[in-house]
Amino acid sequence: MLYQISHTTNYAYSQPVRLQPHVVRLRPRSDSWQTLRSFSLMVTPPPLRESAFTDLDGNTLIKLWFQPEETEALAVQVLSQVETHRTNPFDYWSEPWAVRSPIDYPASLLLQLQPYLSGQPMQYATSVDSIALQLAQDIVQVVDGNVIRFLGELNQRIHSGCKYMIREMGDPLPPGVTWSTRSGSCRDFAVLFVEACRAIGLAARFVSGYQEGDTDSTDRHLHAWAEVYLPGGGWRGYDPTQGLAVADRHIALVGSAFSRYAAPISGSFQQANGAQSTMTYQLTIQGG
Repeated sequence: MLYQISHTTNYAYSQPVRLQPHVVRLRPRSDSWQTLRSFSLMVTPPPLRESAFTDLDGNTLIKLWFQPEETEALAVQVLSQVETHRTNPFDYWSEPWAVRSPIDYPASLLLQLQPYLSGQPMQYATSVDSIALQLAQDIVQVVDGNVIRFLGELNQRIHSGCKYMIREMGDPLPPGVTWSTRSGSCRDFAVLFVEACRAIGLAARFVSGYQEGDTDSTDRHLHAWAEVYLPGGGWRGYDPTQGLAVADRHIALVGSAFSRYAAPISGSFQQANGAQSTMTYQLTIQGG
């Protein structure tokens, strides 16, 4: 699939502010799943300096520094053309020692996977959420420890058991809150999925990006899902919002061990009298 993406984010401030450095995480990945054909970034007001760099997960981020002059608005527009390749999300063979949980990782691989195996830091707690742990243990019993069946069952339980809601702003909810209330946004479901995987020793990370959506509707939003590291298959995506294994109708932007490092834009501003900001966006995704 070949996708044309136009994504503009607008910030309006209640009074003039001085913009501090911002990090933009809106450049699509280019890997074995998808190829970035073209990308452009337009920022208003124009930044004083702009620098692209690669983070620890291999994502391309763009840092912006601004003039000291005050402004009442900030607009960030990206135009991307991305070709996706993966029609079959199960086109791999798992290593024989990795088909059942708990996986006995080789020491060298276990060392590399450590950031993706511990609980997500929620209010300074790094242990796995107890409610997510119970959910994971229940599923392990049902699937008799089979890793692929576990992932499919977890995906379906979140998809069918939780009510989806659009929540544009704010950090993801703690995974236990999402499962207890049986409701959340796509990023809440992704965090819950990641936490449940880590609870039984499966390395997982949070991914932000786009999903093709309903072709009969023009309504589009940023999307979030999870990726699980499967020895023999590498990082494989699962979308609990859709109840699907990720294939060629998802376009990944960035993946990270922690959801806050996948925020599309992060930054701050200086102001003297308690200025407030509001955010709006326009997103179009055309595929063919």
